[in-house]
Amino acid sequence: MNTLTDIARRREALREFVPPIEWPAVDSEIRAIRRLKTRRRAAVLAHNYQRPVIFHGIADVTGDSLALARGGGATDAPVLVVCGVRFMAETVKVMNPGRKVLLPASGAGCSLAASITADDVRALRRAHPGVPIVAYVNTTAEVKAESDVCCTSANVAEVVAGLGAPRVLVVPDGYLARYAAAQTGVTVIPWEGRCEVHERFRAEDVRELRRTHPGVMVLVHPECSPEVAHEADYVGSTSGMIRKLESARPATAALVTECSMSDNVGIQLPGVRLVRLCGLCPYMQLTTLATVRSALETGTEEIRVEPDVARGARRALERMFALGLPAAS
Repeated sequence: MNTLTDIARRREALREFVPPIEWPAVDSEIRAIRRLKTRRRAAVLAHNYQRPVIFHGIADVTGDSLALARGGGATDAPVLVVCGVRFMAETVKVMNPGRKVLLPASGAGCSLAASITADDVRALRRAHPGVPIVAYVNTTAEVKAESDVCCTSANVAEVVAGLGAPRVLVVPDGYLARYAAAQTGVTVIPWEGRCEVHERFRAEDVRELRRTHPGVMVLVHPECSPEVAHEADYVGSTSGMIRKLESARPATAALVTECSMSDNVGIQLPGVRLVRLCGLCPYMQLTTLATVRSALETGTEEIRVEPDVARGARRALERMFALGLPAAS
């Protein structure tokens, strides 16, 4: 049951994002979802890029894609509702095969994951025999299954270096591949995929931000171009950005990534003023309180991964875990 203290806490956290006149309807949806979670024995997993009413209002587990998969497994819930995009839900299913995994927004794809297929990976093997293939976690289960090992943006350099190979294929993000090459000195063969959010940012955007906000700390994701990364104070994963802000506590900062993450971190770190140089992911925005409620009411859309694909994808993920590297993406 929601207590008055709980309602007040949520109201306080979300006050900047929900107009007061809309709060009764939003609060009603949140209450309904919490009742359904109890009835269905479900846990809601919300990615960092989800809007605050999802992330702070209804989520049981929050974080990057692997944090959701691991955190979901740590719960006793037989039903896991993934507030994110399809490849994330597939990863949750691969790592939690005995759970029912629901994706509330069936159209929530990913431009980066869509940039490469399993057939493409097989063609790369034929074109580059003997060269290991590293698949970013932002890929479909089928692509992971055709790869040798997975990586995250936090550990891509360690994974590439740890293979001990002179040449490595990194798919699908071309910017992440170049970042790994710069960090390791290994010859990295990129696949030229892009995240449509991070692709929008330009170096001149960062320079203009510094002109208008002197002293701002700029944190950039490695899915951005090398030119944008060159202008940053910090380049790293979503979890790395959060840790950097927690330790540095700058007066003003900008997260050059998805806008909802900036909103969510701003709630968590009220002492840090976050200014916007960000973009909205259209796929992440498809998840709403209404779609989550519908998923809990109807049990759809359920994510299924073919057994042979799941085995291959899990093998690639477990090889990454076996390296003992930081896995946060």
